[in-house]
Amino acid sequence: MINRYMRLLVFFDLPVVTEKDKKNYQKFRNFLLDNSFIMIQYSVYVRICRNQDDLEKHINRIKSNLPPEGNIRLLQVTEKQYEKMEVLRGQKSTDEQFSIDNMLIFD
Repeated sequence: MINRYMRLLVFFDLPVVTEKDKKNYQKFRNFLLDNSFIMIQYSVYVRICRNQDDLEKHINRIKSNLPPEGNIRLLQVTEKQYEKMEVLRGQKSTDEQFSIDNMLIFD
């Protein structure tokens, strides 16, 4: 079977100077968590997507929930490319250590 899974990485730098900034930051972060993204580093979140359609659906959701200011970047990688990521210092979080092979994904 061909592995069609993809990963969507979200990188963001959002201002946190004012109370409104902090509220916008928390709202965006909670949006990511509510949509099954996991934090792999501060302001770097990742989500597994079943295929290109699923990936595009999540990109559109992010675009619909952008905070008013800041810098947000998205990167799409295949599961194989993601598996090649090296952690040079520190370690993977417990959530991140789960692979596609031991996940149950409902369609």
